[in-house]
Amino acid sequence: MNHQEQIAQMTLEEKASLCSGLNLWQTKPIERLGIPSLCLTDGPHGVRLQKAGGTLFESEPATCFPTAAALASSWDPALIERLGQALGEECRSLGVHVLLGPGANIKRSPLCGRNFEYFSEDPLLSGEMAAAHIRGVQSRGVGTSLKHFAANNQEYRRMTTSAEVDERTLREIYLASFESAIKGGRPWTVMCAYNRLNGTYCSENGWLLSDVLRDDWEFDGIVMSDWGAVNDRVAGMGAGLDLEMPGGPYAQDQAIVAAVREGRLPEDVLNRTVDRILTLIDRVLQSAPASPFDAEAHHRLARQVAAESMVLLKNEKSLLPIPYGKRIAVLGAFAVHPRYQGGGSSHVTPTQVDEPLAELRRTFGADAVAYAPGYDLDADEPSQALLNEARTLAQQADIAIVFAGLPERYESEGFDRTHLAMPAAHTALIEAVATAQPNTVVVLANGAPIEMPWIDGVPAVIEAYLAGQAFGGAIADVLSGEVNPSGKLAESFPIRLEHNPSHLFFPGNGDRVEYREGVFVGYRYYDAKAMDVRFPFGHGLSYTTFAYRSLKLSDERLRDDAVLEVNVEIENTGERLGKEVVQLYVEPCTPSISRPLRELRAFAKIELAPGERKHVVFHLNKRAFAHYDVDRADFVVESGTYRICIGASSRDLRLFGDVQIESTTPPRPVIVHENATIGDLLEDPVTGPVMKRILDDALASSPMSAMSNDNPGMFEAMMRFTPIGRTTTLFGVPREQVQVVMEKLKRTRDHETI
Repeated sequence: MNHQEQIAQMTLEEKASLCSGLNLWQTKPIERLGIPSLCLTDGPHGVRLQKAGGTLFESEPATCFPTAAALASSWDPALIERLGQALGEECRSLGVHVLLGPGANIKRSPLCGRNFEYFSEDPLLSGEMAAAHIRGVQSRGVGTSLKHFAANNQEYRRMTTSAEVDERTLREIYLASFESAIKGGRPWTVMCAYNRLNGTYCSENGWLLSDVLRDDWEFDGIVMSDWGAVNDRVAGMGAGLDLEMPGGPYAQDQAIVAAVREGRLPEDVLNRTVDRILTLIDRVLQSAPASPFDAEAHHRLARQVAAESMVLLKNEKSLLPIPYGKRIAVLGAFAVHPRYQGGGSSHVTPTQVDEPLAELRRTFGADAVAYAPGYDLDADEPSQALLNEARTLAQQADIAIVFAGLPERYESEGFDRTHLAMPAAHTALIEAVATAQPNTVVVLANGAPIEMPWIDGVPAVIEAYLAGQAFGGAIADVLSGEVNPSGKLAESFPIRLEHNPSHLFFPGNGDRVEYREGVFVGYRYYDAKAMDVRFPFGHGLSYTTFAYRSLKLSDERLRDDAVLEVNVEIENTGERLGKEVVQLYVEPCTPSISRPLRELRAFAKIELAPGERKHVVFHLNKRAFAHYDVDRADFVVESGTYRICIGASSRDLRLFGDVQIESTTPPRPVIVHENATIGDLLEDPVTGPVMKRILDDALASSPMSAMSNDNPGMFEAMMRFTPIGRTTTLFGVPREQVQVVMEKLKRTRDHETI
């Protein structure tokens, strides 16, 4: 029986019932028609299936992989796709049909409490990682739910606030992350956000859910609500919202039935919604029967992913890796009670947890590794006794490793941070140990950037983020050199919170937050301002070194509908096997509108043995050079020179090459009227030649010619921005003559149009 036949047999009430949940985690079945219930559950970095009869946060054991903040730092979509496959296998084993994730929201502010669950401040990187996650999960016959669509960039008043964002900024930054995830991953579901977007709730925003998502991007799955995000169910369905969650006894099914019967909601809209839901059911029920997942294999994968996601921020005098035979002091309670995942709906019950201290002792020998807690896990203020103990231990060792970061009470779903500081106890421990032991390594466990007032006194720092249940084993691998770190920051670390571009506008006033910084998010702002940062976007060191050579562009000049091939050679010039993330940025050299200085347009992660060379090839299409033109409702390219920059971060650019791009977008015609400027009329390809002849003739017999000869630069600038109608008052041109000129220009324009 096809969908249309099934729908024809349903009552109106049965159709409406399919559009809301049975309970917190299941959809409603229609047993008489053989339509089953689906199980949806939280992700995105682990399967959080609530135990039968358990409380909300009592879940079945599953692998807790690193959170998205860590995963993005791997810059490795292939690795993330493998992780997605493992997640899909665990969903199948546990009877889950749709995993709620990944999250593709942009990191507008480092204060957002849920940043650990999002990938990046850059839409290209975020979208690529999300797409890989989606492909991996869905390859196992399990649906994903790309979330939270859209502009859900804070926890403060998230269910009522309106994100006020201009369309260009939406299209280039906040929607672009979702766009590439949808086009590259083809998720079976998208989850709409709690917040309002430009005044309209996302759950009932037809422009967002239908015009952009379905019409522009050709999304063919279902849109579900975030849990409790529905404001007006009938308006939501009309806008493109298919499934209300969680549903249960308080679902608004009757509102849909009443709206159809009263003619306020066309029944064919309901029928299309039901058809999409039936398509989702078909997709998830096509897979092979479930089988138990291999918990040990998935733990090993979690360890590999965590190690490849860790970022070596600093390593003076090659302090790392730590040679065997050294006396090591491990300091900080996070070494025994690690912070390895975020708080809130994504909290996973792990299958096991690696303790960093135990793994370091296993790696370096129990006798070589001493430990002191350094701080009380539940206290923000330092304990002098614990600091003294840690300082003494550090002095007796050859090297000290301090585990510090942000406790869960500092960052979680449900609230935003108000500062970038670690607990004073953690900072005090780092400073005390660094004064006692010059060979101090800091290992950070946090979901978002922090301020580092101690950075100049510490020779080595590793950003581990929230690295999942295998954090302990992974950090031992990196510290020992068993794994050469290859992570790169997916977000900028500002020196101070006040430097962040959203600082003055975050989290808004009342139920309104204005994104006044526009497209200048993260490194786009810091680079445009030439502002110092603690660590730049894309930064990350290695235990080896890499040389960048021989940048070659396939063309010196090409049209924007062609593809530019970029070829670069990378060599491992060090003595260890290593991986490098090659980053390509594009700079518009002479933009006529406000644009970021440079933007990430491609990247590749490669592995090289010592002395090995590889060629990396990138292909850049029109979008790599384009900006969004609101008037044209499309991405357009300006003709001009664009610089191709290849490097190891947004601030470590090694190779440069220029290309001339010819736009295929017809220039916007200048409308001839009294306030059209002379400069615009001259630059227009239709009116320009006529205007130039008129201007030359006028200057030849005008007192203005003396001014143009005496100071041509000033005269040209004045004329350029002078409306043609003002030449009467400014330069004494008779108004009748101005009207004659305007009529001539209009006839020229009309003739061209004909």
